[in-house]
Amino acid sequence: MNFNKDFKILSSGITYLDNCATTLKPSVVIDEINDYYTNYCANAHRGDYDLSRKVDEKISETREKVAYFINAKDSKEIIFTSGATESLNIIIKGFFGNYLKDGDEILTTKAEHASLILPWFEVAKTTNSKIKYIDLNPDLTVTLDNVKKAISKKTKVISLAHITNVIGDVRPIKEIIKYAHENNILVVIDAAQSVPHEKIDVTFLDVDFLAFSAHKMLGPTGVGVLYGKTKYLNDLKPLITGGGMNAFFDSLMNVEYKDIPEKLEPGTPNVSGIIGFSKAIDYLNALGMENVHKYEVDLKKYMISRLSKLKNVVIYNKDIPNGIITFNVNGVFAQDVAAYLNKKGICVRVGSHCAKILSEVLGVKNTCRASLYFYNTKEDVDKLVDALDNDNILYDSL
Repeated sequence: MNFNKDFKILSSGITYLDNCATTLKPSVVIDEINDYYTNYCANAHRGDYDLSRKVDEKISETREKVAYFINAKDSKEIIFTSGATESLNIIIKGFFGNYLKDGDEILTTKAEHASLILPWFEVAKTTNSKIKYIDLNPDLTVTLDNVKKAISKKTKVISLAHITNVIGDVRPIKEIIKYAHENNILVVIDAAQSVPHEKIDVTFLDVDFLAFSAHKMLGPTGVGVLYGKTKYLNDLKPLITGGGMNAFFDSLMNVEYKDIPEKLEPGTPNVSGIIGFSKAIDYLNALGMENVHKYEVDLKKYMISRLSKLKNVVIYNKDIPNGIITFNVNGVFAQDVAAYLNKKGICVRVGSHCAKILSEVLGVKNTCRASLYFYNTKEDVDKLVDALDNDNILYDSL
């Protein structure tokens, strides 16, 4: 299928292979944002007039769509944030900052994104709790057995990405959550790399908290989702207070907060972003998430089959079933590879990918990452592979 009409940037000739960082935006999303600014630009929850009421309706409509998209039991369990980073900070600091006690244990891995790890570092210090790392297999994957080995009587929370952003390994989170709950352990899932690529059902998973970003799934930047079970969101202390989230306050410092979701959405929201996100969800629903996932897996298999024939390329995650391919070129610094590919109009990500602790296990600090989405093609793969089939990359990058 040719997506150039929907994604005009593709007509420029670039080969965009950095979808883990952010995805391209279809015209329907851009048009919806423009429509808001052009025809009914007003603030939310502020005006007793038609334009403002329309904004409120659009935000509520998007909240309902998100709830349906991940099968939340109630749209009130959907909190809009600025992105997965803010969502995770609110969850970790606003809930677990008050939940954890001296000596409690937090389980995670060395493969996690900074947005997940760094808030836990802060909470561990303030609560005097301890972070423990679940062992990774030689292929850098996580198993339920390794989770079980890491759990102790002091374990209070397990916090993991569903799919990591470097290796792309898919964790058995349904099984992990079930075992955790059997041992009175809560679970926080970073779903930034899974919700955009496959069907996620939070009710089926029985996950306690989950976070993801709109911009990684065709939506605008500056919009994220915090999902949590109602009973935990009610106990979550707002990190930011202000207008829109309070029901009452007086000069004697008596304060009453609104119920969720308003309690956790202070100030003016990213109105245009939330409204645009609605169209991104529509677009993905029309494609079907099962189709998106299958297409990416098949395209990755094609890329692996071609890359594997290159003697100068090392692949770190050949057998992981998704659209993330992490590799290096022998004898060439990753940034030089990116500079060389950029000259050929190919966009890939290089570096530690915000997962700096992973280098302790992987053995290298920097890697190249090509990440696929449904609008990528075999021609994109061929262009990348043909460019890498070159013994003079370092020279040609200069």
